[in-house]
Amino acid sequence: MPWQESESVDLRDGFAIKVLSKSGRTFKSICEEYRISRKTGYKWLLRYKLEGYRGLKDRPRRPESSPNKLSEDTICDIIRIRNQQTKWGPKKIREIFVRVHGLESTPSLSSFKRIFEKSGFTQKRRHRRRGASIRIENRVRPSEPNEVWTVDFKGWWYSSNREKIEPLTVRDEYSRFILCIKAVKSGRIAEIKAEFERIFSMYGIPKIIRSDNGPPFAMTRSIFGLTQLSAWWLTLGITLDRIKPGCPQENGGHERMHRDIMSEIQGKISGGFEEYQAVFDMWREEFNVIRPHEALGMKTPASLYTRSLNKYKGDPIEIEYPLGFQTRAIDGRGRITLNKERVFISTSLYRNNVGLKDVGGSALEVWFCNVFLGTIDMKTYGFQPISKAG
Repeated sequence: MPWQESESVDLRDGFAIKVLSKSGRTFKSICEEYRISRKTGYKWLLRYKLEGYRGLKDRPRRPESSPNKLSEDTICDIIRIRNQQTKWGPKKIREIFVRVHGLESTPSLSSFKRIFEKSGFTQKRRHRRRGASIRIENRVRPSEPNEVWTVDFKGWWYSSNREKIEPLTVRDEYSRFILCIKAVKSGRIAEIKAEFERIFSMYGIPKIIRSDNGPPFAMTRSIFGLTQLSAWWLTLGITLDRIKPGCPQENGGHERMHRDIMSEIQGKISGGFEEYQAVFDMWREEFNVIRPHEALGMKTPASLYTRSLNKYKGDPIEIEYPLGFQTRAIDGRGRITLNKERVFISTSLYRNNVGLKDVGGSALEVWFCNVFLGTIDMKTYGFQPISKAG
């Protein structure tokens, strides 16, 4: 049992005297008598030898550099510097203090942080609480072309003339056929949609498009992560499939193709957009038509790929819902009008219409294409989404 504070000094004194008396007993046996470890025994014996009885008293546990021991002048000087440089943090203020007073007279960085916090100069960050997230996921292993397309952006780099190159890439998962490598000038939805219109016109409509959870394919603060681009895909009858956040291996074949682009093209071309796009086109032709692929039994992607029988016929004028559904158009602010009340749904669905299904109990289900979005309380006209994607 450890020594109690009230009797500890006398016990330690008796222990030290008994060890030094050379009674013939072993150090271990004396430690066992006092019910302490040998390590503790050596500590108190050393203190007794160095400081005598005084050294056996308990020492303050507060570290020597504790900010609570700082002088009032030191604290005032720290605050004075902080008031002169209101945008600076504790690291920069401490550096200025070192220049004035020297390193040996300067408190630790943690002391500066605590002084700032107690003085109200800093506020602890509030962590956002995320609600339960639901991600649209339809994981399918394709058995034929156009069953699953994968899409992503290759990580960007600067060209030799300082233009930012960030190619949009689209491929067929089954055949590995690359449908697009496009050096886009921005990631804006209008430009990306225009490129997909070109791809759809050339190759038809796939059943599923797999993407990550970043823009313009997905958006964190939106129902199911829908963006105007992915909502447009739904109107064309395309099913969405999103990989888990931080898990690029779930789109491993696409990532492997990106590594090939990085090793064979990235940073190796002189010029800008036009020069890189010309090289992308040639590289895509070689990848699809000439290069044999071990995963395909040394066949080429072009030998396995065929265009989709589902042709692109332009955007639907209006989404059709089953009999019994009401339809409402989404305005520019993401709202519908219901019984002269404005109900916010999602800005991602702008220029589309949703289906409303009466399920009784003063509630309406809200559907977009074949995706259930949430319910409207007819007493309050408040929309409760099923989830916000994360």
